[in-house]
Amino acid sequence: MSDILPMTRTGYDKLRAELDELENVKMPEVTARLAEARAEGDLKENAEYHGARESQGMLQAKINLLKDKLGRASIVDMSKLPKDEVVFGCRVKVKDLDFGDTEEFILVGAGEEDFDEGKINVTSPLAQGLVGKKVGDKAEIQVPAGVNRFEILEIVFDE
Repeated sequence: MSDILPMTRTGYDKLRAELDELENVKMPEVTARLAEARAEGDLKENAEYHGARESQGMLQAKINLLKDKLGRASIVDMSKLPKDEVVFGCRVKVKDLDFGDTEEFILVGAGEEDFDEGKINVTSPLAQGLVGKKVGDKAEIQVPAGVNRFEILEIVFDE
């Protein structure tokens, strides 16, 4: 993967803090558990040892994933983005043309997504279908369940 990941400074800092926590707090804890389990003797039938090894592997995979995201991060300067169209960092209010209800989405970068709060990753298919649209435009977005049809009602920048 060599794609650039757009992020806000907040999202970048959040990922950086999570990486720091995993490397400097969690990994030493798992390493200590591993050492204790190893000291108990026979490793073949030592469930503590095997559990600690599995935890260590999963933790290392998470660390590698975060390092990859941070390595591909590009911090977006929000002041240079257009204010009249759907772009990274904006809050967009849309009307679902099939069901008639309205929804709000905030286009965020990696590490900031939270669908319960309406924060969707700007690289997701839904966000990509909205990017570049202006108030009044309609968007048809192909998703696994079919096609979502929206009308852009409002574009707001919180910052």
